[in-house]
Order: sequence, then C-alpha cells, then structure tokens
Amino acid sequence: MEFELLKSRVVGVDVGTVLTTIGIVDIRGNIIAKTTIPTLEEGRTVAAFSNKLCETIIELAENNGGLETIRSVGVSAPSANYITGSIVNAANLPWPGDIPLAAMMRDQLGIAVGVANDAHAAAMGEKVYGSAHGMKNFVLVNIGAGVGSCIFTNGHVHFGSEGFAGELGHTCLVPGGRQCGCGRQGCLEAYVNTKGIVMTAREVMEETDKPSLMRQLDHLSPRTIKECCDQGDELAIEVYRRTGRYLGQGLAVCASVLNPEAFVFAGGISQAGKWLIGPARDTFEEFVFPNSRGKVKIYLSLLSNDERDMLGASAVAWDIEEYSLFK
Repeated sequence: MEFELLKSRVVGVDVGTVLTTIGIVDIRGNIIAKTTIPTLEEGRTVAAFSNKLCETIIELAENNGGLETIRSVGVSAPSANYITGSIVNAANLPWPGDIPLAAMMRDQLGIAVGVANDAHAAAMGEKVYGSAHGMKNFVLVNIGAGVGSCIFTNGHVHFGSEGFAGELGHTCLVPGGRQCGCGRQGCLEAYVNTKGIVMTAREVMEETDKPSLMRQLDHLSPRTIKECCDQGDELAIEVYRRTGRYLGQGLAVCASVLNPEAFVFAGGISQAGKWLIGPARDTFEEFVFPNSRGKVKIYLSLLSNDERDMLGASAVAWDIEEYSLFK
C-alpha cells in the first residue's frame, strides 16, 4: 500500500512542432510543475531529442518529490501510434520512418511510457476532464498545425487494426487539390490547418480588389484573420466561411460512417469560434446522412489550450497499464 501511495503522480509530455512541454500531474489533474524544451534544434536527431527529454523529466521529478513518486509517463505527439509506442512518418516533424519513442524513453527512465497521437491524448483529456465527460461515442477533432482526430466508441478509443484509425485530416477532400504534408494531394488538413487557412486568405485577396484589413497585416495567421472577422472584414469572414465548408464536409463523411453523439473541437484554430463553427455546422447538416441531421452536437473544448495537451498526456499515462506492451 505504501508503494502505491508514493507513485501518485504521472508525467505528461506534449511534443509540439516548436516546443515540448513536460509536466508533473497528480491523480486529481492538478499540474504540480512544468517546463519546456525546444522540440527541434539544428542537427538534433531523434535520439538526442529523446535523451534531452528524459534528462528534463528526471530533473523536474527530482526537484518535485523525486522520480520514485512517478507512476508512468504519457507522451502526446503528432502521428504517434499508441499500440506500438512509435511516431510514424509525422508530416510536421523532420524525423522520417518509425521512431520507437516509448521504448527509447522507457529504457532510459526505467518506468512505463506510453506515446499517443496528439488527438488521442486531447480526447483522453476531454473525456476525463472536459467537454466529453460522460460521453461514450464522440470524435475529438484537433485543429492546428495539423488536423487530427480520435474516435471513441462505446467508451473506448477505436485504434483500428494497426493503431492508425482517426486520420480525419488525411482523408481526400479535393482530388488533385493542394499538396499535403503527408505527400498526397487534396487532404482535408491542407485546407483547414494553419498553413491552409493562410493559403485560403491569400487566394481570397487575389480574387478581388476589395479592401480588407488583411491586406494591412504584417503577418497573416488564423488568429489575425479571426481578429479581422471580429471587426466585420468581409474577406476575412469569407476565408473562414470556405474553411468551415471544407471542415463541415469532412465531418459529414465521418458522422455518416460513425454516428457519434458529438464532435469536440480542440486546438488553436477552434478559437475562431462562430466564424468557423457556423459554416461548418451548416455544411455538416447539408451533407450528413439524413438520419443524423440535427442529432450530432458540436462542442468547443472546455479546457484551455495551455492545459489540454498536458492533461491529455497525463490521462494517457494513467491509462497505460491496460496495454501490456508498455508495462
């Protein structure tokens, strides 16, 4: 009993495209301590990244009660496979191939490590702490540098036969369309992620000579375009209208197959709020299977962007022991 009481914390790790955030989280979801390291540095190999990450985890733990209080580590990362514990051909990271990050970290730390897709981790966080609490059938859609999703069916994550289920962002929306980071053309992600929204904004401005606040911006981004929408800028509103239509079509296909009770939106781009959600909802109702019209809810995450991925990764850590591969 004393041993179980000591191991009352986990470490949650969010691997972003710029920064990796590491936090110690207790069983109630309180973040005890956290820090960050750069994800990418010039010439840094994945082995060097893993070493730096483990060193930082050990240092943070030793400064906050000791490594012996840590039960396990959960890692949220793009294109991660929870079944194998690997990052596999991540479109937004420069490390190609199959990277067995869970095994690499477990060997160095000596404790259980689980590595999950960032959308899977976010969904775990929403189910335990956020908008999806109490739901059994829902889809988490995480929209930012990429578009990831995680499917919950009957209260459990649906992984598919090899752990790759939920790649909503890499379903083909426009045959022969924009180049996607995965190497194919026309993926939903290429129209709805950060780069895709900026590309749409440039296309909209090139189509007309109408005045727009966007033309005055030094830096186009989903956030600055949303701020233009808030000021009534017609072209900025059109950018999110087109983006919402693409998103709504993708959601309609997903819902027609899965019949979820809700979609939960997370990630920075979801903060566009009504400018994105309104067109997405209207288009969804237009294209979804008729029996599902008016029945599928769309919610925004209740968790802050700063906490969601950390808490999601910690939820992954608490959940590891179901999978003997990670013991």
